[in-house]
Amino acid sequence: MQTFNSVSSAAFDVVLAPFGHGPAAFDLVLWPALMGLLAILVYKAVSNQKALARVKSQISMRLLEIRLFSHDILQVLKSTGAILGKNVVYLGNHMIPMVVMIGPFVVILAQLVANYAYDPSPKGSVELLHVTLDPDAGVSTRDVALTLPDGIVLDAPPVQTADHQVFWRLRAEEAGDHVLALTVGDETFPKGWAVGGEPRKVPLKRLRGFEAILYPGETALPAGGPVLSMELGVHPRALGPLPDGEGGVVLWALVLSLAAGFAVKGLFGVTI
Repeated sequence: MQTFNSVSSAAFDVVLAPFGHGPAAFDLVLWPALMGLLAILVYKAVSNQKALARVKSQISMRLLEIRLFSHDILQVLKSTGAILGKNVVYLGNHMIPMVVMIGPFVVILAQLVANYAYDPSPKGSVELLHVTLDPDAGVSTRDVALTLPDGIVLDAPPVQTADHQVFWRLRAEEAGDHVLALTVGDETFPKGWAVGGEPRKVPLKRLRGFEAILYPGETALPAGGPVLSMELGVHPRALGPLPDGEGGVVLWALVLSLAAGFAVKGLFGVTI
């Protein structure tokens, strides 16, 4: 996951935010529209278009039967059962395109969230750094130390819990892209903290394993290492009429990609 996040971020950092991170509208329109186009091309390439058209026609005929024979309860029940069965077939025909699309869609959504869903923490803000250790790694919370850069100060002593978690309350006294250094035994794990300044890509969480794909603002934690997660408090970015933060970005991207896909499916002769 470390390599994947590094490669995907290097690629998207070049093509995202051509006008800076301030105006989010360009990327939040372009990329969902491209997602919709990609979905249509995938459907055309890998789905069984004849089977989809056939099962949709069969469902329509059964619906017509219900309307024509509404006085015959047995026929209505028979047609309803047939519709339910055909819907299972219909959904089954969507599975291969969905499996093909889920990877690229998750990567694009994760990059949009990292770049546009959150603002840097305001100067002077106080946040909790939350670290979770792997209980099977053979380390204790007493083996953990945190080194702070200039501009970040400890606001309260760390709190350790019995379930291998450690919390530090930190205060940001200087703006900048700060790097905190967590030391566990003889290993050091950096954690970024964006404070003040212009809108930009914000490091949210460092995670271990496949879940790290969802947070490409930083490289993933090393597999098999003693740290499961490192996260700081975040500040959702206001997106106008959309819900703030991650929810707004994901909702907008999904709705617009669906709209774009349905708008062009006729041009490509695709049955969905």
